[in-house]
Amino acid sequence: MVIVVLHKVHKIYVQQAANSGCNMDPEEFPTPDVEVDELDPATLKQRIDDGESVTILDTRMESDFDEWHIEGESVTIANVPYFNFLDDEVDDEVLDQVPEGDPLVVLCAKGGASEYAAGKLAENGRDVVHLDDGMNGWARIYEREEVSRYDGPGTLYQYQRPSSGCLGYLLVSDGEAAIVDPLRAFTDRYLDDADELGADLTYAFDTHIHADHISGVRELDDRGVTGVIPEQSRQRGVTYIDDLETADDGDTYAVGDATVETIYTPGHTSGMTSYLLGESLLATGDGLFVESVARPDLEEGDEGAPDAARELYETLQTKVLPLDDDVLIGGAHFSDAAEPAEDGTYTAPIGQLEEEMDALTMDEEDFVDLILSDMPPRPANYVDIIATNLGQQTADDEEAFTLELGPNNCAASQDALTGD
Repeated sequence: MVIVVLHKVHKIYVQQAANSGCNMDPEEFPTPDVEVDELDPATLKQRIDDGESVTILDTRMESDFDEWHIEGESVTIANVPYFNFLDDEVDDEVLDQVPEGDPLVVLCAKGGASEYAAGKLAENGRDVVHLDDGMNGWARIYEREEVSRYDGPGTLYQYQRPSSGCLGYLLVSDGEAAIVDPLRAFTDRYLDDADELGADLTYAFDTHIHADHISGVRELDDRGVTGVIPEQSRQRGVTYIDDLETADDGDTYAVGDATVETIYTPGHTSGMTSYLLGESLLATGDGLFVESVARPDLEEGDEGAPDAARELYETLQTKVLPLDDDVLIGGAHFSDAAEPAEDGTYTAPIGQLEEEMDALTMDEEDFVDLILSDMPPRPANYVDIIATNLGQQTADDEEAFTLELGPNNCAASQDALTGD
Protein backbone atom coordinates (compact mmCIF):
# COMPACT_ATOMS: atom_id res chain seq x y z
CA MET A 1 0.00 0.00 0.00
CA VAL A 2 2.82 2.41 0.81
CA ILE A 3 4.41 1.66 -2.55
CA VAL A 4 1.17 2.56 -4.31
CA VAL A 5 0.94 5.86 -2.44
CA LEU A 6 4.53 6.79 -3.23
CA HIS A 7 3.97 5.90 -6.86
CA LYS A 8 0.94 8.21 -7.00
CA VAL A 9 2.86 11.03 -5.33
CA HIS A 10 5.64 10.64 -7.86
CA LYS A 11 3.20 10.72 -10.75
CA ILE A 12 1.57 13.86 -9.33
CA TYR A 13 5.01 15.49 -9.13
CA VAL A 14 5.74 14.52 -12.72
CA GLN A 15 2.42 15.99 -13.91
CA GLN A 16 2.95 19.21 -11.92
CA ALA A 17 6.41 19.58 -13.39
CA ALA A 18 5.07 19.01 -16.89
CA ASN A 19 2.31 21.59 -16.39
CA SER A 20 4.78 24.18 -15.11
CA GLY A 21 6.81 24.27 -18.32
CA CYS A 22 10.59 24.51 -18.05
CA ASN A 23 10.52 27.65 -15.92
CA MET A 24 11.04 26.00 -12.55
CA ASP A 25 13.98 27.32 -10.59
CA PRO A 26 17.04 25.04 -10.79
CA GLU A 27 16.98 24.35 -7.05
CA GLU A 28 13.46 22.90 -7.35
CA PHE A 29 14.80 19.83 -9.14
CA PRO A 30 16.30 16.90 -7.25
CA THR A 31 20.07 16.56 -7.41
CA PRO A 32 21.02 13.88 -9.96
CA ASP A 33 22.89 10.86 -8.66
CA VAL A 34 25.54 11.33 -11.37
CA GLU A 35 27.33 14.67 -11.62
CA VAL A 36 27.62 16.19 -15.08
CA ASP A 37 29.86 18.99 -16.29
CA GLU A 38 28.50 22.43 -17.14
CA LEU A 39 29.09 24.14 -20.49
CA ASP A 40 29.27 27.91 -20.58
CA PRO A 41 26.89 29.47 -23.18
CA ALA A 42 29.71 31.58 -24.65
CA THR A 43 31.80 28.45 -25.18
CA LEU A 44 28.89 26.76 -26.95
CA LYS A 45 28.45 29.83 -29.17
CA GLN A 46 32.16 29.79 -30.05
CA ARG A 47 32.02 26.12 -31.01
CA ILE A 48 29.07 26.79 -33.29
CA ASP A 49 30.82 29.82 -34.82
CA ASP A 50 33.91 27.67 -35.44
CA GLY A 51 31.81 25.16 -37.35
CA GLU A 52 32.30 22.35 -34.84
CA SER A 53 29.68 19.61 -34.88
CA VAL A 54 27.35 20.23 -31.93
CA THR A 55 24.49 17.95 -30.85
CA ILE A 56 21.87 19.43 -28.53
CA LEU A 57 19.00 17.96 -26.54
CA ASP A 58 16.50 20.72 -25.73
CA THR A 59 14.33 19.60 -22.80
CA ARG A 60 11.90 22.51 -22.78
CA MET A 61 8.24 22.04 -23.65
CA GLU A 62 7.51 21.54 -27.33
CA SER A 63 5.75 24.92 -27.65
CA ASP A 64 8.78 26.75 -26.20
CA PHE A 65 11.11 24.82 -28.48
CA ASP A 66 9.00 25.58 -31.56
CA GLU A 67 9.00 29.29 -30.73
CA TRP A 68 12.80 29.59 -30.53
CA HIS A 69 15.81 27.35 -30.17
CA ILE A 70 19.52 27.26 -30.98
CA GLU A 71 20.29 26.81 -34.66
CA GLY A 72 23.39 26.66 -36.83
CA GLU A 73 24.79 24.86 -39.86
CA SER A 74 26.80 22.51 -37.63
CA VAL A 75 24.02 22.03 -35.05
CA THR A 76 21.93 18.88 -34.69
CA ILE A 77 19.10 19.39 -32.22
CA ALA A 78 16.29 17.29 -30.79
CA ASN A 79 13.44 18.16 -28.43
CA VAL A 80 12.46 15.73 -25.67
CA PRO A 81 10.63 17.56 -22.82
CA TYR A 82 12.27 17.13 -19.44
CA PHE A 83 9.30 15.50 -17.69
CA ASN A 84 10.11 12.35 -19.67
CA PHE A 85 13.18 11.95 -17.46
CA LEU A 86 11.45 12.28 -14.08
CA ASP A 87 10.60 8.62 -13.61
CA ASP A 88 13.07 6.54 -11.60
CA GLU A 89 13.90 4.56 -14.74
CA VAL A 90 13.98 6.38 -18.05
CA ASP A 91 11.87 4.52 -20.59
CA ASP A 92 13.76 2.94 -23.51
CA GLU A 93 11.41 4.69 -25.93
CA VAL A 94 12.55 8.01 -24.49
CA LEU A 95 16.21 7.05 -24.72
CA ASP A 96 15.70 6.14 -28.37
CA GLN A 97 14.64 9.75 -29.05
CA VAL A 98 17.85 11.14 -27.54
CA PRO A 99 20.70 11.61 -30.04
CA GLU A 100 24.29 10.74 -29.30
CA GLY A 101 26.75 13.62 -28.83
CA ASP A 102 30.45 14.17 -28.32
CA PRO A 103 29.34 15.22 -25.78
CA LEU A 104 25.58 15.76 -25.99
CA VAL A 105 24.65 19.26 -24.80
CA VAL A 106 21.48 19.16 -22.70
CA LEU A 107 19.64 22.42 -22.07
CA CYS A 108 16.41 23.86 -20.72
CA ALA A 109 15.21 27.35 -19.79
CA LYS A 110 17.24 28.01 -16.63
CA GLY A 111 19.56 25.04 -16.14
CA GLY A 112 17.82 22.99 -13.46
CA ALA A 113 15.83 20.60 -15.65
CA SER A 114 18.75 20.07 -18.00
CA GLU A 115 21.13 19.22 -15.17
CA TYR A 116 18.68 16.63 -13.87
CA ALA A 117 17.95 15.18 -17.33
CA ALA A 118 21.65 15.08 -18.15
CA GLY A 119 22.28 13.20 -14.89
CA LYS A 120 19.64 10.63 -15.79
CA LEU A 121 21.21 10.22 -19.23
CA ALA A 122 24.65 9.85 -17.67
CA GLU A 123 23.25 7.04 -15.51
CA ASN A 124 22.35 5.36 -18.79
CA GLY A 125 25.88 5.66 -20.12
CA ARG A 126 25.48 8.77 -22.26
CA ASP A 127 28.30 11.31 -22.73
CA VAL A 128 26.62 14.56 -21.68
CA VAL A 129 27.11 18.11 -20.43
CA HIS A 130 24.41 20.59 -19.51
CA LEU A 131 24.21 24.24 -20.56
CA ASP A 132 24.79 26.55 -17.60
CA ASP A 133 21.77 28.83 -17.04
CA GLY A 134 20.04 27.29 -20.06
CA MET A 135 18.41 29.49 -22.68
CA ASN A 136 18.49 32.38 -20.21
CA GLY A 137 22.29 32.14 -20.35
CA TRP A 138 22.15 31.93 -24.14
CA ALA A 139 20.08 35.13 -24.14
CA ARG A 140 22.81 36.92 -22.14
CA ILE A 141 25.39 36.47 -24.90
CA TYR A 142 26.09 39.90 -26.40
CA GLU A 143 28.99 40.32 -28.80
CA ARG A 144 30.70 43.41 -30.16
CA GLU A 145 32.16 43.39 -33.68
CA GLU A 146 33.96 46.24 -35.42
CA VAL A 147 32.37 47.38 -38.68
CA SER A 148 35.52 47.35 -40.80
CA ARG A 149 33.91 48.98 -43.85
CA TYR A 150 32.83 52.02 -41.87
CA ASP A 151 34.94 54.89 -43.26
CA GLY A 152 33.66 57.83 -41.23
CA PRO A 153 35.42 59.52 -38.31
CA GLY A 154 36.25 57.27 -35.36
CA THR A 155 35.34 53.60 -35.07
CA LEU A 156 31.98 51.90 -35.36
CA TYR A 157 30.98 48.65 -33.64
CA GLN A 158 27.93 46.44 -34.04
CA TYR A 159 26.44 44.65 -31.03
CA GLN A 160 24.89 41.26 -31.75
CA ARG A 161 22.53 39.24 -29.56
CA PRO A 162 22.33 35.80 -31.20
CA SER A 163 19.38 34.59 -29.12
CA SER A 164 16.99 37.17 -30.57
CA GLY A 165 18.92 38.65 -33.49
CA CYS A 166 18.97 42.13 -31.93
CA LEU A 167 21.61 44.53 -33.24
CA GLY A 168 22.92 47.84 -31.88
CA TYR A 169 25.66 50.29 -32.86
CA LEU A 170 28.40 51.97 -30.83
CA LEU A 171 30.09 54.95 -32.48
CA VAL A 172 33.35 56.05 -30.84
CA SER A 173 35.17 59.21 -31.92
CA ASP A 174 37.65 61.51 -30.20
CA GLY A 175 36.80 60.53 -26.64
CA GLU A 176 33.02 60.44 -27.09
CA ALA A 177 30.62 57.64 -27.89
CA ALA A 178 26.98 57.09 -28.86
CA ILE A 179 24.86 53.95 -28.79
CA VAL A 180 21.96 53.30 -31.18
CA ASP A 181 19.13 50.96 -30.13
CA PRO A 182 20.49 49.92 -26.72
CA LEU A 183 18.93 47.06 -24.79
CA ARG A 184 18.01 47.63 -21.16
CA ALA A 185 19.55 44.30 -20.13
CA PHE A 186 22.99 45.52 -21.21
CA THR A 187 23.02 49.04 -19.77
CA ASP A 188 26.20 48.44 -17.78
CA ARG A 189 27.87 46.82 -20.78
CA TYR A 190 27.61 49.98 -22.90
CA LEU A 191 29.07 52.15 -20.18
CA ASP A 192 31.88 49.69 -19.51
CA ASP A 193 32.71 49.29 -23.20
CA ALA A 194 32.84 53.04 -23.78
CA ASP A 195 35.16 53.39 -20.81
CA GLU A 196 37.34 50.54 -22.09
CA LEU A 197 37.57 52.32 -25.46
CA GLY A 198 38.62 55.58 -23.80
CA ALA A 199 35.36 57.42 -24.40
CA ASP A 200 32.46 58.94 -22.49
CA LEU A 201 29.07 57.64 -23.58
CA THR A 202 27.28 60.87 -24.43
CA TYR A 203 24.19 59.83 -26.43
CA ALA A 204 21.76 56.90 -26.51
CA PHE A 205 19.43 56.87 -29.54
CA ASP A 206 16.31 54.81 -30.18
CA THR A 207 15.18 54.41 -33.77
CA HIS A 208 11.55 53.74 -32.76
CA ILE A 209 9.28 52.21 -30.14
CA HIS A 210 10.52 48.63 -30.23
CA ALA A 211 8.18 45.64 -30.16
CA ASP A 212 10.67 42.86 -29.41
CA HIS A 213 12.94 44.09 -26.61
CA ILE A 214 12.96 46.57 -23.73
CA SER A 215 14.83 49.74 -24.66
CA GLY A 216 17.77 50.88 -22.56
CA VAL A 217 17.53 54.59 -23.47
CA ARG A 218 15.76 55.66 -20.27
CA GLU A 219 18.14 53.71 -18.03
CA LEU A 220 21.16 55.22 -19.77
CA ASP A 221 19.63 58.68 -19.49
CA ASP A 222 19.27 58.07 -15.75
CA ARG A 223 22.99 57.23 -15.69
CA GLY A 224 24.04 60.59 -17.19
CA VAL A 225 23.83 59.75 -20.91
CA THR A 226 21.60 61.97 -23.06
CA GLY A 227 18.67 59.81 -24.17
CA VAL A 228 17.20 60.61 -27.60
CA ILE A 229 14.00 59.24 -29.14
CA PRO A 230 12.24 60.25 -32.37
CA GLU A 231 9.99 63.29 -32.11
CA GLN A 232 7.56 61.48 -34.41
CA SER A 233 6.97 58.83 -31.73
CA ARG A 234 5.18 61.46 -29.61
CA GLN A 235 1.86 60.64 -31.28
CA ARG A 236 2.01 57.11 -29.88
CA GLY A 237 1.66 58.41 -26.33
CA VAL A 238 5.19 58.01 -24.96
CA THR A 239 4.75 59.01 -21.32
CA TYR A 240 8.37 60.11 -20.75
CA ILE A 241 9.08 61.90 -24.03
CA ASP A 242 9.48 65.33 -22.42
CA ASP A 243 12.15 63.93 -20.08
CA LEU A 244 14.44 63.09 -23.02
CA GLU A 245 15.69 64.86 -26.12
CA THR A 246 13.71 64.26 -29.29
CA ALA A 247 15.19 63.91 -32.76
CA ASP A 248 13.39 65.40 -35.74
CA ASP A 249 14.10 64.87 -39.42
CA GLY A 250 17.39 66.55 -40.35
CA ASP A 251 18.68 67.04 -36.79
CA THR A 252 22.39 66.38 -36.30
CA TYR A 253 24.40 65.45 -33.22
CA ALA A 254 28.16 65.67 -32.73
CA VAL A 255 29.98 62.64 -31.34
CA GLY A 256 33.61 63.65 -31.21
CA ASP A 257 34.59 64.35 -34.83
CA ALA A 258 31.67 62.32 -36.17
CA THR A 259 28.10 63.39 -36.83
CA VAL A 260 24.83 61.54 -36.32
CA GLU A 261 22.16 62.75 -38.75
CA THR A 262 18.47 62.04 -38.19
CA ILE A 263 16.49 60.78 -41.19
CA TYR A 264 12.76 60.20 -40.71
CA THR A 265 11.92 56.81 -42.27
CA PRO A 266 8.33 55.78 -41.43
CA GLY A 267 6.76 52.51 -42.51
CA HIS A 268 7.53 49.88 -39.90
CA THR A 269 6.08 52.36 -37.42
CA SER A 270 4.79 55.89 -37.87
CA GLY A 271 7.75 57.23 -35.87
CA MET A 272 10.48 55.05 -37.39
CA THR A 273 13.68 57.10 -37.63
CA SER A 274 17.12 56.18 -39.00
CA TYR A 275 20.48 57.63 -38.02
CA LEU A 276 23.29 58.23 -40.50
CA LEU A 277 26.49 57.59 -38.57
CA GLY A 278 29.60 59.40 -39.77
CA GLU A 279 28.01 59.68 -43.24
CA SER A 280 28.99 56.02 -43.70
CA LEU A 281 26.37 53.72 -42.12
CA LEU A 282 22.62 54.19 -41.91
CA ALA A 283 21.25 52.58 -38.75
CA THR A 284 17.81 51.79 -40.10
CA GLY A 285 16.21 50.27 -37.02
CA ASP A 286 13.49 47.95 -38.32
CA GLY A 287 13.01 49.71 -41.66
CA LEU A 288 15.49 47.76 -43.77
CA PHE A 289 17.65 44.75 -42.97
CA VAL A 290 20.41 43.07 -44.94
CA GLU A 291 18.03 40.20 -45.80
CA SER A 292 14.56 41.75 -45.72
CA VAL A 293 12.40 44.81 -45.25
CA ALA A 294 10.22 45.82 -42.32
CA ARG A 295 6.88 44.28 -41.50
CA PRO A 296 4.17 46.98 -41.42
CA ASP A 297 1.58 45.58 -39.01
CA LEU A 298 2.93 45.96 -35.47
CA GLU A 299 1.56 49.45 -34.78
CA GLU A 300 -1.88 49.51 -36.41
CA GLY A 301 -2.45 45.76 -36.87
CA ASP A 302 -3.64 44.04 -40.02
CA GLU A 303 -6.09 46.83 -40.90
CA GLY A 304 -3.40 49.50 -40.93
CA ALA A 305 -0.73 47.34 -42.57
CA PRO A 306 -1.51 48.24 -46.23
CA ASP A 307 -1.16 51.98 -45.62
CA ALA A 308 2.01 51.41 -43.59
CA ALA A 309 3.42 49.24 -46.39
CA ARG A 310 2.82 52.01 -48.91
CA GLU A 311 4.53 54.46 -46.55
CA LEU A 312 7.47 52.08 -46.22
CA TYR A 313 7.77 51.87 -50.01
CA GLU A 314 7.87 55.66 -50.25
CA THR A 315 10.47 55.83 -47.49
CA LEU A 316 12.76 53.32 -49.14
CA GLN A 317 12.48 54.93 -52.56
CA THR A 318 12.88 58.56 -51.47
CA LYS A 319 14.92 58.45 -48.26
CA VAL A 320 17.12 55.36 -48.26
CA LEU A 321 17.91 54.19 -51.79
CA PRO A 322 18.94 57.67 -53.05
CA LEU A 323 21.93 57.59 -50.64
CA ASP A 324 25.31 56.72 -52.12
CA ASP A 325 25.63 53.07 -53.11
CA ASP A 326 28.54 52.54 -50.73
CA VAL A 327 26.66 53.75 -47.64
CA LEU A 328 26.26 50.74 -45.38
CA ILE A 329 22.88 49.57 -44.11
CA GLY A 330 22.73 48.27 -40.56
CA GLY A 331 19.36 47.19 -39.22
CA ALA A 332 18.29 46.58 -35.63
CA HIS A 333 17.92 42.84 -36.24
CA PHE A 334 19.16 39.89 -38.23
CA SER A 335 17.47 36.58 -38.93
CA ASP A 336 18.72 33.08 -39.74
CA ALA A 337 18.45 34.04 -43.42
CA ALA A 338 21.03 36.84 -43.02
CA GLU A 339 24.60 36.29 -44.16
CA PRO A 340 27.27 38.20 -42.23
CA ALA A 341 29.84 40.28 -44.07
CA GLU A 342 33.54 39.39 -44.03
CA ASP A 343 34.01 41.38 -40.82
CA GLY A 344 31.32 39.32 -39.08
CA THR A 345 28.78 42.15 -38.99
CA TYR A 346 25.30 42.15 -40.47
CA THR A 347 25.87 45.16 -42.70
CA ALA A 348 25.81 45.66 -46.47
CA PRO A 349 26.16 48.56 -48.93
CA ILE A 350 22.95 49.99 -50.34
CA GLY A 351 24.08 49.20 -53.88
CA GLN A 352 24.55 45.53 -53.01
CA LEU A 353 21.09 45.29 -51.42
CA GLU A 354 19.48 46.84 -54.49
CA GLU A 355 21.09 44.14 -56.63
CA GLU A 356 20.14 41.29 -54.32
CA MET A 357 16.71 42.21 -52.91
CA ASP A 358 13.81 42.06 -55.34
CA ALA A 359 11.60 44.11 -53.03
CA LEU A 360 13.77 47.19 -53.52
CA THR A 361 13.25 47.33 -57.29
CA MET A 362 9.51 46.56 -57.49
CA ASP A 363 6.77 49.04 -58.21
CA GLU A 364 4.61 50.08 -55.27
CA GLU A 365 1.69 47.73 -55.91
CA ASP A 366 3.89 44.64 -56.20
CA PHE A 367 5.89 45.70 -53.14
CA VAL A 368 2.79 46.06 -50.97
CA ASP A 369 1.32 42.77 -52.19
CA LEU A 370 4.59 40.97 -51.49
CA ILE A 371 5.21 42.05 -47.93
CA LEU A 372 1.56 41.54 -46.93
CA SER A 373 1.36 38.09 -48.51
CA ASP A 374 3.21 36.03 -45.91
CA MET A 375 3.48 37.87 -42.60
CA PRO A 376 5.40 35.91 -39.94
CA PRO A 377 4.09 35.47 -36.37
CA ARG A 378 4.24 38.63 -34.28
CA PRO A 379 7.11 38.91 -31.77
CA ALA A 380 6.62 37.18 -28.43
CA ASN A 381 4.96 39.41 -25.80
CA TYR A 382 4.98 42.34 -28.24
CA VAL A 383 1.93 44.01 -26.68
CA ASP A 384 3.53 44.15 -23.22
CA ILE A 385 6.92 45.13 -24.66
CA ILE A 386 5.44 48.03 -26.61
CA ALA A 387 3.47 49.19 -23.56
CA THR A 388 6.64 49.03 -21.44
CA ASN A 389 8.65 50.97 -24.02
CA LEU A 390 5.89 53.59 -24.16
CA GLY A 391 6.11 53.92 -20.38
CA GLN A 392 2.50 52.85 -20.00
CA GLN A 393 3.41 49.87 -17.82
CA THR A 394 6.46 48.89 -15.82
CA ALA A 395 8.65 45.82 -15.54
CA ASP A 396 11.53 45.16 -13.20
CA ASP A 397 14.82 43.88 -14.62
CA GLU A 398 13.90 40.20 -14.37
CA GLU A 399 10.43 40.74 -15.83
CA ALA A 400 11.89 42.80 -18.67
CA PHE A 401 14.47 40.13 -19.44
CA THR A 402 11.80 37.42 -19.49
CA LEU A 403 9.47 39.47 -21.71
CA GLU A 404 12.01 39.74 -24.52
CA LEU A 405 13.07 36.08 -24.62
CA GLY A 406 12.39 34.53 -27.99
CA PRO A 407 12.56 35.52 -31.66
CA ASN A 408 12.09 39.13 -32.80
CA ASN A 409 10.04 38.59 -36.00
CA CYS A 410 10.15 42.30 -36.86
CA ALA A 411 10.90 41.71 -40.54
CA ALA A 412 8.58 40.68 -43.33
CA SER A 413 8.93 37.09 -44.45
CA GLN A 414 12.16 36.44 -46.36
CA ASP A 415 10.29 34.35 -48.95
CA ALA A 416 10.66 35.97 -52.38
CA LEU A 417 12.23 39.14 -50.96
CA THR A 418 15.67 38.31 -52.30
CA GLY A 419 16.63 37.16 -55.75
CA ASP A 420 18.72 34.03 -56.36
